[in-house]
Parts: sequence; structure tokens; C-alpha cells
Amino acid sequence: MAETEMSPVLQEPRQVVRKFQARPQHEGDGAVVRRSIGRFELKYFDPFLVLDEFSVAAPAGFPDHPHRGFETVTYMLEGAVTHEDFEGHKGTIKAGDLQWMTAGRGIVHSEMPAGQGTSKGLQLWVNLSSKNKMIEPRYQEIQSNDIASTAKNGVDVRVIAGESMGVQSPVYTRTPTMYLDFKLRQSAHLRQPIPPTWNSFVYVLEGEGVFCSERSAPVGPHHLLLLGQGDGLEVWNRSSKPLRFVLIGGEPLGEPVAQLGPFVMNTEEEIDRTIDDYQYFVNGFEKAKYWRSAGMVSP
Repeated sequence: MAETEMSPVLQEPRQVVRKFQARPQHEGDGAVVRRSIGRFELKYFDPFLVLDEFSVAAPAGFPDHPHRGFETVTYMLEGAVTHEDFEGHKGTIKAGDLQWMTAGRGIVHSEMPAGQGTSKGLQLWVNLSSKNKMIEPRYQEIQSNDIASTAKNGVDVRVIAGESMGVQSPVYTRTPTMYLDFKLRQSAHLRQPIPPTWNSFVYVLEGEGVFCSERSAPVGPHHLLLLGQGDGLEVWNRSSKPLRFVLIGGEPLGEPVAQLGPFVMNTEEEIDRTIDDYQYFVNGFEKAKYWRSAGMVSP
């Protein structure tokens, strides 16, 4: 089997400790998501709150809605999504583009499909530590051509966050995070280091792969694999079709989580204050009082 050049030696490869398939559910206004983190099987995987594989076509979408206390990472796979918020920030992210949004103390925004056809992507919610929950909102947006990437011996990687195969992402992660988009061609073999103290998981997008142990059964699309402790991930592609998956890991915060929908804080009292802030348009939500996205404004 082909291996990545200077493939790292793993002293303790991680094993799959839990596996399940994400099934479709309705979210937003007519959109469909496959939610793997943030549903009843897996409420929270510190520091990750939600992972959605979304599929949306106009007129469906995710109209005006608030966030506080975490970050959303939107990675487009097909089509395009137009987003805008009450700070006047507006743009369109297309296939292969990335938006890393820090909601911090508060943002109200919309995410709607752009153009014809179905738009697909992944959205990950990354929790923020108590010291960062009330920081000012900000964006990091990277176009597809500017995402760090490399390819060696049958393995392609796009480095959304963190480092892989000698390539490092420019994205700044307040909660230390790795986010790697791998494609393995037939017979390719990968070893990817993961910081031993981090939590990590795999989400399969295309093809079938053998993960963690050569004796494991192949795993296909829409499956989430939670990884146990260890220093890295080992993967084989024994099928004739390309295997594509994301490997995501992060440093656990180890803090209490209080969540009500799009608000994520540390205590129920903080959630109550957040609801008041949003209802009375204060403490970061002042501009929500009069703002509506272009799609919500009647002609």
C-alpha cells in the first residue's frame, strides 16, 4: 500500500469507541441536515456542540437567527450560501470555501442558498471557554484556493485548521482545534498525529474506509466515528473508489455547559441573562432591534 512520505510512527493509534450514522432531520426553514453531534445520541463532545451535514435549496434556508457563546465553522462542499448579519457583514461562500465565525457576545445573521440547485456543506459548532464567551464577534473567511493543502502518495489533505503532512492552516482557533479534509485514493494508507489530550472524531463524506485497525469493517458515508485516546489516526482505503472524510479534534474545555438552542453558556443563570439580553436588545444585541436580512425585508 502507498503511504504518505515520511509517514509518522504512531505509538498508540486511536481506536473507534463509538460509531453511528447521522440521519436526516429538518432544520431552519425547510432545510435538511444530518446531525451527528448535538442530538440525543451525542449531546456534546467537548469542545464540540454540533456537527451538521446540511443540504438546502431555495427558497429553504436558515433565516435570521441569533448566536452567543461559541463559534460556527461553515465549510462548503457544493453550491453556495449567502450570509449577512446585523453588523453589516455580508458575503457568499462557495464550494471549497470556509467561514469561521466567532459569535462571542452576540450576533444575529442569516444563511441562505445562493443560485440554483442544492447547496451542501458542513457546519461545526465549537464551544468557547468562559473567558471568551463574551468577546466581540469576528469572522475568518478563506476562499477555496487559499486553503492550505498538499498531496503525497495517494493522500490529499485540505488543512482547515491545525497541521497535516507538513502544511499548516492560517486560521486562528481560540479553542485549540484541528480540522482536516482528507481524500485517499485506492490503496492509500494514512497516519495522522493527534495531540494525545484532545478529543477527536471522523465524519465520512464519500467512499468507504477502514479506520484505526486493519481488521475493522469498512465504514461508509454519513457515519460519525468517535475516537478513543491515543496519539493519532490510521486509515486504509481498500476500495476502488476515493475515500473522503474529515478528521476533527479539539482540546477539551472541561467546563460546564448550559445550552438553549443557539445560546451556549456555562450556567442556567447566564442563559437566562442571554434570553433577556436578546429580548430587550442589550449587551451585544442592540442592533437586532431594527435589523432584518435582505431576504426577510418585504419588497
